[in-house]
Amino acid sequence: MKGLLITRNFPPLLGGMERLNWHVADELARHGTVTVVAPEGSAARAPTGVVVHEVPGRPLWRFLLGALVSGIRQARGLRPDVVLAGSGLTAPLAWMTARLSGARAAVYVHGLDVVARHWLYRLLWIPFLRRMDRVIANSRATAALAEAAGVAPMRIEIIPPGVTLPEAITAEERETARRTFRQCHDLGDGPLLLSVGRLTTRKGMLEFVRDVFPEIVRQVPEAQLAIIGGEPAQALYAGVQSVEQIRSVAEKAGVAGKVRFLGEFTEWERLREAYLAADVHVFPVRSIPGDPEGFGMVAVEAAAHGLPTVAYATGGVVDAVADGVSGWLVPPGDTDAFAAAVVDNLEAPLSLLAMHAHAEQFARPNFGERLARALQGS
Repeated sequence: MKGLLITRNFPPLLGGMERLNWHVADELARHGTVTVVAPEGSAARAPTGVVVHEVPGRPLWRFLLGALVSGIRQARGLRPDVVLAGSGLTAPLAWMTARLSGARAAVYVHGLDVVARHWLYRLLWIPFLRRMDRVIANSRATAALAEAAGVAPMRIEIIPPGVTLPEAITAEERETARRTFRQCHDLGDGPLLLSVGRLTTRKGMLEFVRDVFPEIVRQVPEAQLAIIGGEPAQALYAGVQSVEQIRSVAEKAGVAGKVRFLGEFTEWERLREAYLAADVHVFPVRSIPGDPEGFGMVAVEAAAHGLPTVAYATGGVVDAVADGVSGWLVPPGDTDAFAAAVVDNLEAPLSLLAMHAHAEQFARPNFGERLARALQGS
């Protein structure tokens, strides 16, 4: 199969969608050939065997125009079997490119790109989702949103993002990573909570620090919180929570000395150490109308490393976290239940084997096979 992927979300940009599109390109390359049209800087981070044609990433209109021209140019020479949009943002480009080259058109949707409220997006972008030969949804929740937006159910395929499973982790390796990471960031030996993700309004880190973390500290005074991630540079209509805002509410809540901002991690090995060093991964995604959490790949990555997740049961998070197996799901907005679940995890950790077994369902080879079949049949 010859594929053409058009996306604005690709490394070196950071985030779950960027990692996902990298994996999409890598897996499609294992099932044929794939060419990617992506923003400047992407070629240096491309998977082995994947050719990337770069276009300006900013401003948005320049990216859209450049990606459309580049996509059409590449399609004329490649004659792809399928043109895949990495998100709803590039769906019109993929559809037009596919129609001009006689290829099938597909899009991978993530949640917000289906329900974005901007009037122009709804007027011009959403209709192209309905025209696609195949709409790949990252969760049951996103599939329901796509169907509600008018996509025919027969065209929707649910394929959660794939993750790279680590090789068997020995107790010695886990302890070494734990010691190295904590010493590097001066985190001590006490209970460590970890948050991984961009600081958007939907991710709810400000509310967690203000409303949940103080209760955890009251019950477990030695607890600390490490936050990995920064403010998004190119998130689609996402509200932002700044480090300064979160630090301010931490000071008012009396927990500022227990919250550490570690910034963005661009190297996988550093993130792997963080997963192994922490005791609980907190994922306090908020339930916000018009701004859904499509999946929650970070929760699966955490489980693959034996780190349980506590999260609100909203959107696609319920597909990413197996309640009582890879973590705990609590009712959206129930701050007391969230704090209690974290404390319970600290006192009675879940089974490492069970968490790894849950993560195996999302292993990248399985993801690649399912994606290739869906696109070949689109």
